[in-house]
Amino acid sequence: MPRAKKIANTASSSEYMSNGVIISPSIPSPGDEITVMYDGILSKSGANHIFAHIGYGSMWDDRAYYRMEKTTTGFEASVSVSEADTMNICFKDCANNWDNNSGKNYSFDISK
Repeated sequence: MPRAKKIANTASSSEYMSNGVIISPSIPSPGDEITVMYDGILSKSGANHIFAHIGYGSMWDDRAYYRMEKTTTGFEASVSVSEADTMNICFKDCANNWDNNSGKNYSFDISK
């Protein structure tokens, strides 16, 4: 489940690769269309449907769920970046299991 507290550290896409989380481009700008790729614990546990839960800044502004499409390498979703603030992502499956990076979420810098 998402946290509402301020995220102090963000990471590049490569830092989350071991958890099966990648965004491309790795440092997007507002208005960019990005691809969120997920092959983490929910995918590896056999989930058929996964949703990316995305919000911006410490209060998860502009928060939304994006249904991810199953691919041969996990799940993917195309997302438009709406704000020049930290983008936070966590994932959930249809059984309401969450991958939120052990409560830290997956946080990415958005170039201003």
